[in-house]
Amino acid sequence: MRKTILAMTVAALLLSANLSAQDAPQQPGQTADAGAAAAPPGADQAQAGLAKAQAFLATLHFQQGDITVPGSDARFNLGPEFRFLDKTDARKVLEQFWSNPPNDTVLGMVVPASTPLTDDHSWAVVVTRTDEGHVADDDAAKTDYDALLKDMQKADADDNAERKKAGYPELTLIGWAAPPRYDSASKKLYWARELASTDAEQHTLNYDIRVLGRSGYLSLNAVAGMNDLATVQAGMQRLLPMVEFDPGKRYADFDSSHDKLAGYGIAALVAGGIAAKAGLFAKIGVILLAFKKLVVVTVVAIGAAFKKLFGGKGKGGPTVQ
Repeated sequence: MRKTILAMTVAALLLSANLSAQDAPQQPGQTADAGAAAAPPGADQAQAGLAKAQAFLATLHFQQGDITVPGSDARFNLGPEFRFLDKTDARKVLEQFWSNPPNDTVLGMVVPASTPLTDDHSWAVVVTRTDEGHVADDDAAKTDYDALLKDMQKADADDNAERKKAGYPELTLIGWAAPPRYDSASKKLYWARELASTDAEQHTLNYDIRVLGRSGYLSLNAVAGMNDLATVQAGMQRLLPMVEFDPGKRYADFDSSHDKLAGYGIAALVAGGIAAKAGLFAKIGVILLAFKKLVVVTVVAIGAAFKKLFGGKGKGGPTVQ
């Protein structure tokens, strides 16, 4: 029988509550049968769901410390609060555990060590690389990000028309959860957006980091619920200095005599969908989905091929066997 990851998560939470009740000391006169009678319905199904999730997580190979990321020309020097999953394991989490569409551009995933992936407040950072050329940063200081936000919000109407036509929930950009900030010394850009979906009660947090390099940039993308903003923001700020391009691949190594220019700047990296409409981004950037959190794509125009990857249009989202 096909089950959504969300259903499995809810079942796991029910099981957790049931186990806590069973582990509590028995009161005088209370029997084991009385405790069993109080168990919520569907406990067997919940236990099976939790066992399946735990068995899946046991197949993952978490790494710590100094991490080389193949295909990125970059490395992470992770502190004890973070762990890393390579490309294979990261895709397993995204596609099998969280039911995202296949995405071969994913290079890895950074996971906070303190929060298991089965936790309702879990979050993770998906690592990808764009190698379209050197991104000029001379527009960073003069970009009006509030005006850019309004342009992005205006684009929602067209984007949501495409989503609705394809049978997917509409997304609305509420505003900055954290306004864009660019560190010209480290060549790192970060910002966060608050989004609302027609099929989700809680607003969604998108937290993004871009690390500029010689011939492109590294993307670190995290998605969580807005109630986890403080946790994710603090974690992303700690992660920010832990990633660097390799010597020879850093922003300062750019050689204008033969290196390619991207043709866009900092504002286009933040705008995302608008930049794509202008022909600046060629690929859909899929960001992670954490259980009941929202699937968000950087480019919201959905073509037939993208719909095929999702394998369905229902509000319940993609399913797994």
